Amino acid sequence: MNTRELNFAYKVRHALNETAENLPASTADRLASARKIALARKKKESALKVLVFRPALAGAGTAFGNGGLSWLRRIGLVIPMAAVAIGLAGIYQYEQQRRIAETAEIDVAVLADELPLSAYLDHGFNAYLAKRGE
Repeated sequence: MNTRELNFAYKVRHALNETAENLPASTADRLASARKIALARKKKESALKVLVFRPALAGAGTAFGNGGLSWLRRIGLVIPMAAVAIGLAGIYQYEQQRRIAETAEIDVAVLADELPLSAYLDHGFNAYLAKRGE
């Protein structure tokens, strides 16, 4: 509750306390008995505990477990991400080298072979070279 609500609640309580003295005795008795009944119906404090998740590792209560382990957790997140990034870069480089080698192999085969000039004009040969050079 904010300050305005608290002030309003205090003013209402004060006004009720002032007028409670002016109530007839029978009304005051009925209110007192209603209050006793309400208090009797009030639920007892539960023995149920709240479940709180905490780390249950050896050394969790020590200074090493409280805050000293946080940098290890960060490194534990960074290392796998770096390994994935390095792996993806390695795969990319490998694929690039494979494509370059295939293209060089086709170039060597074309240059070393004695093909007639009409072979270079053939659309099927150009499609083959385009497919192999991707």
